Amino acid sequence: MSSRRPALSVRQLTKRYKDVIAVAGIDLDIEAGECFGLLGPNGAGKTTTIEICEGLMSRDAGDLEVLGLHWEHDARELRQRLGIQLQETQLSEKLTVIETLELFRSFFRKGPHPDEVIALVQLEEKRLARVGALSGGQKQRLALACALVGDPQLLFLDEPTTGLDPQARRQLWDLIEKFKQDGRTILLTTHYMDEAERLCERVAIMDHGKVIARGTPRELIASIGAEHVVEVSTAAEPDVSAIGRVPGVLAARASNGSVVIQVAELHRAIPALLDELGRQGKPPTELRTHSATLEDVFVALTGRHLRDE
Repeated sequence: MSSRRPALSVRQLTKRYKDVIAVAGIDLDIEAGECFGLLGPNGAGKTTTIEICEGLMSRDAGDLEVLGLHWEHDARELRQRLGIQLQETQLSEKLTVIETLELFRSFFRKGPHPDEVIALVQLEEKRLARVGALSGGQKQRLALACALVGDPQLLFLDEPTTGLDPQARRQLWDLIEKFKQDGRTILLTTHYMDEAERLCERVAIMDHGKVIARGTPRELIASIGAEHVVEVSTAAEPDVSAIGRVPGVLAARASNGSVVIQVAELHRAIPALLDELGRQGKPPTELRTHSATLEDVFVALTGRHLRDE
């Protein structure tokens, strides 16, 4: 890790509501120039954490330093140096794209011309269109443009691609990667693990207000010891405990009518798995494999999927 001062430092951050502890004493250090992902399901505490860091919400306990400054004493200066894209950005639907960006640009001492940012987010053809006429993906790109128009040192992105179609998601990923290439710092929240693997140098996985794992995506995937995941379906429920004892199988569990199996070497584990299912008289009706992902890390840690209700 770099010896430079972190762009964002959080110690024992805590936020309580009447009936729940939303953030339960978490620690985070985000290095200057990295894209850090805060991952977890809805209700994990991600948005509460990021809104405290953005100065939009008070904390009940803990220490917080942003770009070496503190919200209690340096709020005006911090607002000049941060870019914020909220989970849901409500913009005036009657303003045009250029009018919206001119308005946001007026809040900052310095920053690029609004037309430069419009070009960056590829909305030139919509420059004079009213916000209300934009598609969902175009509105998300405009929201990102509003976050960039002040030339921020630290960019907060809260679930930036939720609800977007795959093409719009990829377009937004490309824009975020361009921002990264300029050496800026990003804190990104998401419950899409593929998004985190694509964009983030390091991640922290949150659940029930706590950080339950942190590291690079590669480190976290390696931590479960499985290079591959096999999902097998059979006509009748197999003996999962026996499958767990098959040579090469690291772990097995039932999930939604299938058996999900973590393995280190596919070429050794699958023949042994098929032999075991044959011995049980329950041949597979479907078998799928994929390389282990951050989603599998979350399942290994919690026993459930990110978007389980």
